[in-house]
Amino acid sequence: MWQNWSLRTRINVLLALVLTLGLAINIGRLVLEAAPRVLAEDQSVIRLTRAFVETIMDEVNEAPDPGARLDRIVGDLGQLRHVSVRRQAMPGQSPPPGEPARAAPSWFIALVHPDKTSVSMPVLVAGRAETLVITSHPDDEIAEIWDGITTQLVVGSAIAVAIFGITMLVVGRALAPLADLSEAMSRIEAGAYDARVQPGGAPELAALCAKLNHLAGALGEAVEEKRRLAERTVSLQDLERKEIARELHDEFGPHLFALRAHASALMRLPESGTLDVAAMRRHGQAILDQVNAVQQFNRRILERLRPVGLAELGLREALGALVRLWRESRPEVAIETRFTDPGIRSNETAELTVYRVVQEALTNVFRHAEASSVDVTIEPQQQVAAGQRRTYTRVCVRDDGRGLAPEHKLGFGLTGMRERLLALGGTLTVASTGTGVTIEAMVPADAA
Repeated sequence: MWQNWSLRTRINVLLALVLTLGLAINIGRLVLEAAPRVLAEDQSVIRLTRAFVETIMDEVNEAPDPGARLDRIVGDLGQLRHVSVRRQAMPGQSPPPGEPARAAPSWFIALVHPDKTSVSMPVLVAGRAETLVITSHPDDEIAEIWDGITTQLVVGSAIAVAIFGITMLVVGRALAPLADLSEAMSRIEAGAYDARVQPGGAPELAALCAKLNHLAGALGEAVEEKRRLAERTVSLQDLERKEIARELHDEFGPHLFALRAHASALMRLPESGTLDVAAMRRHGQAILDQVNAVQQFNRRILERLRPVGLAELGLREALGALVRLWRESRPEVAIETRFTDPGIRSNETAELTVYRVVQEALTNVFRHAEASSVDVTIEPQQQVAAGQRRTYTRVCVRDDGRGLAPEHKLGFGLTGMRERLLALGGTLTVASTGTGVTIEAMVPADAA
């Protein structure tokens, strides 16, 4: 049952139990102290009365009528509320005055002082031995104790109720953000990532509300980034398909048309009746030239789709071939390479990603940077993330070109590369200064 209670109910129940227990302990202490107090009061009253009687006995015996004098004194003592005195076995003596009305209940009197305390005191009256019976009446003391207990109970209960009410109010206001938190979490679960909670209540709850707001914002940005990533992925796929289709149309089309034309010419040569060897050679050489052109174009298309030799020769050789190709086509640009074995030989995804980063970076350099030198660095690096050490391959391509304008936006190539690295758990940063652009990528060695 305790597990099913809310936090507010648990706090209220615990507070009520603590207040009730405190009040019960205090009342119990008063009840336990009542009997010793009454007993002490009895002994004190009887002791004082005995001392008083002993003091006045000389005066009584010196009176003309000692018996009458003693009766008058005993009658005067009977007016006291806490004690009564009577002469024992005196004929004609009136009974002691009646007891005052009891304010305390009978069960409490029986608990605190069940029996009357009476003491017999022998005295000499005109030479005769008599006995005075001194009886204590602690009803007033018991009533006073009972009044104190009832007052303590009433006042303590009122204070406990007030404390309980104030605490409930304070706890209710302090825990009020929990309802808002629950509602916000439900909205976030339903996809409303703009849900926010007004920080309030205790500092801990206010911090929790702030963290939930930050989490909702981060989650919304992640979902929006995922949507944009999906859109860009589709756009990049469509763009790449359009480029491949355009190249196939622009390249394959003319070559195929030329092959068809020369093949048709060869087919018509026998119809002339004479065998023109020179024409056959001319058309055959033209067909070979077109086939060579088609093979070169096919190699370029395959290189774009999948680096040739990466799986067979390895990453180092594939990158070396890529750099040599750029050096041959752009000999005026110096390309320096520092290649350290990144330890990703067995990870095809990581190797392909490293190759694509270098390929895209060099393509941008030679297309836009107007640089005179390019520095390519590939090296292993370890980083600690979320308490775990991961191995990365650091790819850094730095040029001394004109750099990027402040308002420049990354193209589809680098944007797609960044998103690819993010999907693999890596990063890609582009930094531009007045002396060139630095592209740095961290490729996880365990990329999948």
